[in-house]
Amino acid sequence: MKNILFLLTMVAASLQAAPVNILMITVDDMSADSIGAFGSKLPGTTPNIDRLAKQGMRFAHAHMTVGNCMPGRNVLFSGLISHNNKVEGFYQVKNPGWPHMVDLMKGAGYFTAIRGKVSHSTPYLPYAWDADLDTLPDGNKGHFKDAKSFGISTADGIKKAKVAGKPFCLVVNVSDPHKPFWSKPKGGGEDVHVPSRIFKADEVPIPGFLFDDPEVRKELALYYSSVRRADDCVGSILEALDESGEAKNTVVIFLSDHGMPLPFAKTQVYHHSTHSPWIVRWPGITKAGTINDQHMVSAVDMLPTMLDIVGAKHPERLDGSSFLPLIKGKKQGERAYVFKEYNENSGASRDPMRAVQSKRYLYIFNPWSNGKRVFATATTSTVTYRRMAALAKSDEHLAKRLALYKYRVPEELYDAVADPDCLHNLIDSKTHQEALGQLRKQLQRWMRKTDDPLLAVFKRRDDADYRESVVQAQEREAMARRTKRKKRR
Repeated sequence: MKNILFLLTMVAASLQAAPVNILMITVDDMSADSIGAFGSKLPGTTPNIDRLAKQGMRFAHAHMTVGNCMPGRNVLFSGLISHNNKVEGFYQVKNPGWPHMVDLMKGAGYFTAIRGKVSHSTPYLPYAWDADLDTLPDGNKGHFKDAKSFGISTADGIKKAKVAGKPFCLVVNVSDPHKPFWSKPKGGGEDVHVPSRIFKADEVPIPGFLFDDPEVRKELALYYSSVRRADDCVGSILEALDESGEAKNTVVIFLSDHGMPLPFAKTQVYHHSTHSPWIVRWPGITKAGTINDQHMVSAVDMLPTMLDIVGAKHPERLDGSSFLPLIKGKKQGERAYVFKEYNENSGASRDPMRAVQSKRYLYIFNPWSNGKRVFATATTSTVTYRRMAALAKSDEHLAKRLALYKYRVPEELYDAVADPDCLHNLIDSKTHQEALGQLRKQLQRWMRKTDDPLLAVFKRRDDADYRESVVQAQEREAMARRTKRKKRR
């Protein structure tokens, strides 16, 4: 009997000691409040994500560091702010000089695989992933809008890890609701990648930072239908995990890379630009249905957290810090602020911004803003932007919104609780000067800590000529880099 008990104890211990798997699921261009569990005003948008939220822990104050894709994802997987990982725009770097998540997880004995956004998630060539799951087991490429294929890819990644005899670290990047949104083909026929539910223009909510208009509603209806298709993808991924038998030993991390691809959201550092719907489900560790609404967490904290989850060594330099204690239901100090930055868009246009946000306030510094320079962003191609520009000719309110969108101002301050849509700039409000001073102090401290090259211009933020000289120098550097890349091609 003693021998049997001993063997049972040893088996139990070995099971407990089994390395935990990691499954990270990202969605592309999805605002946090598009999700039911995070306050969506449209019923039925995300049943699968909502189910995951009920099974795990939600972070109410989680933010991406950058409001656009490639720079933001490289912050996630480097633990370094953009000006330190050197991926400030949409380009790879030859020698990053820092270990990527894939390097660290492979070093910890993990099988690493990725589906979708491979180039946007990896800073250098050749890609170091053990498997690129964009190619399905039948040899065909999985369509980036096909929900079923994401489940197939997930199952394939888990199978490959088992063959390798290793725990897995899978990153599955869902393309939706990134444009192109779901829509009926103009030439007739049917889109074969149909969402499980299609929303109508008259039922969608209008975000406070936009405006109610029939054309805007039409575009939002397509966006929300694409949100539902993203949820279909998440459902397919989680079903594959369940069917693999590995769900009980897998940490599932869910998030969005930034806000919706519409004006005042994507490619910005506003509240809705970076507020991300983070969910962590760790069976036996996270308490089902819990919400952490006390602490601020940031994309730059993700890598150290993942490393702590699997018990891997941290690299020499990290700008973020692990929030593993929060996942375990504990309190953690030094989590009163998140810091954000933006540097350039996919066209290499430099529009540098720095921001700091607490649970109450958001402060933004725009050194590029000189009253004449026009902000360059992909959201100007949207129906919503074009409609705003057309209506602004006869609508004073929209004219002011358009002017802010295009030109901005050097400094902005918002009450993120009373005004999460960031409609009322409080920078000159006498009653908010104390808060402003504190946020400026925190931002300067962070910039100094992370060796931010814009620290000098922030200290001289009232000197318009100096701001302009710095931005022009950055623009020349960006254009030279772009020209060099074109010559290589």
